[in-house]
Amino acid sequence: MATPAPCLTLFRLPFRVSLHLLYKPYALHGAARAFLNAGNATNPVRSSIITKHHQKLSAHVFIAAIIILLGILFGTAVTPATRGQATPPDAQTGVSVEASQSIFSVMCALDAAGFAADESTLSEMPSRLALRGELLKLQGPATEALRQFYHDYALADPGETLSRYITFALVIGPPPSFTFLLDHDVMPPDALAIEGFQEVLANFYHEAHLDLRWAAVEPEYTRAVERYQSPVRRVVTVSDAYLREIYRPRYAHSFTVYIEPLVGNRTNFRNNGNHYAIVVDGGPEFPEADVRHAYLHFLLDPLPLKYRENVMKKRGLLNIAARAPRLSPEYKNDFMAYADECLIKAVELRIRHLKPDKEEAVLADDDKDGFIMVRSYVAQLQKFEKAEPAMSYYFPDLIDGIDLAAEQKRLQNFQFAASQEAGPEKAAPGGVRAGSQPGQTGDSQSELESALAQGDHEIALQDAAAAGKTFEKILAKYPENARATFGLAVASLLNHDADRAQELFEKLVAAAAAGQATSAQPAGQAPGQVAAAASAAPDPGIVSWSHVYLGRLHDFAEERDQALVEYRAALGIAGAPEAVRVAAQRGIDAPYNPRGAGGSSAPPRQ
Repeated sequence: MATPAPCLTLFRLPFRVSLHLLYKPYALHGAARAFLNAGNATNPVRSSIITKHHQKLSAHVFIAAIIILLGILFGTAVTPATRGQATPPDAQTGVSVEASQSIFSVMCALDAAGFAADESTLSEMPSRLALRGELLKLQGPATEALRQFYHDYALADPGETLSRYITFALVIGPPPSFTFLLDHDVMPPDALAIEGFQEVLANFYHEAHLDLRWAAVEPEYTRAVERYQSPVRRVVTVSDAYLREIYRPRYAHSFTVYIEPLVGNRTNFRNNGNHYAIVVDGGPEFPEADVRHAYLHFLLDPLPLKYRENVMKKRGLLNIAARAPRLSPEYKNDFMAYADECLIKAVELRIRHLKPDKEEAVLADDDKDGFIMVRSYVAQLQKFEKAEPAMSYYFPDLIDGIDLAAEQKRLQNFQFAASQEAGPEKAAPGGVRAGSQPGQTGDSQSELESALAQGDHEIALQDAAAAGKTFEKILAKYPENARATFGLAVASLLNHDADRAQELFEKLVAAAAAGQATSAQPAGQAPGQVAAAASAAPDPGIVSWSHVYLGRLHDFAEERDQALVEYRAALGIAGAPEAVRVAAQRGIDAPYNPRGAGGSSAPPRQ
């Protein structure tokens, strides 16, 4: 009987945002960045194979449908969360407004630790304000342990500190145990960095009697939830109506607005696969722009991924946008994410119904900041507004309508706004992007990055076959590219080909140990290939994760001694990410045993 191939849990990084309002996806390496619930992630909103007469909706039918939808939306109240438990999202919208007892407990812990929370929104919540004062005066062993933990892990930026704990609060279950809702290997790095907080929080919860304290303040949270239901419904209704979309419920696809007054103006947005969440303060001023931006991601994120072949035909625009000093680094290396964000910005702009001169001013600012695709989207949205199909049907036409050559000509000599702080993202002289190696042009580097990003998204979609082909194509041109090798290894794990995955991971760690990355040009190799190989040398993240995966493969094969060697090697890599160190230490403490990967439950290798 053949031994089943291991089905190892992949290291995945969620799209994480701390809204000020720039999106910051975690990126160790794209191949390792997958949605937390990738099995359900980015399922197509609707089938792209439809008969011609169904591609256009009658305006009368659509208006009638919107009237029905409005009646559903405004006739159905979202039930507030009871005792901090999550309520199911509205069946018609997938949207809910809730108070979370897990978030409340984490914020109480931060109160007791002395975190400088924003009290400006507590004017209408006197009980919560009084509770904050009581928590600051608490004494006890669990409280002292909490304060020591907070002190040890506090960051210089209070916003980043809060962001880390909000991430943690969104991946734990309800009190009193606060069990992690995710496998350890798919935990976001922010939560992994304070993983030990789980036990600290549970102890503090009991010592501080947070169950009783929650009961006292819950009515105030309930009133805030009720107050935000109407404006959230308005955002949903206006957005759906503009896009001509009637929401079709999908399994586990939800958008939740959490109310937590102590986040103040530090609005936080997260998504892990099909679950989108934004944490707002619940104050008198509803953060409409933030909620709308997050909700549009909930609606539109699947479309660029569903039609990625159409979108990638326009990736030449990123070669231009990447010169913008103000453009965030993650967009410079990921055209799909860049195109998605530009789409959201364009839809937001059209929903606002600005006068032409004001809209042009916004577009000019977007151009200067590097979001040059917003203008193209707006031009196509103006055509969409005169058409009939819903956006989920119209999107391919919207993308195909963008004139790449015309945009390249328009932006040929365009001057982007200077960075407020000069940094490494500024375009290098001579047209070579910062970070490129001598002999490698910005265009070739952008082409390579776009191909790598495509493979990353295929990994995120759990499409092992497509990802494997993408990374193999890259390696055919750049055979020593470490990131592509790592991506192909991950794709092999997804395809249950443990032997090939092990071979590729071993190649990566061997290359690092032997110091094969060199700037010397081997005979017969083109300069561009030499530069690509040198610039793609394994970095600490790739090498350390390769050791961890090798350890898990050995554990699965019941080769414990060899597994321990790999885990210890991962801990010995200078500059290894915190998540690697945690995973490696766990591997040392106990043999790797992924949930659902034992015995015959693992699918056979093809």
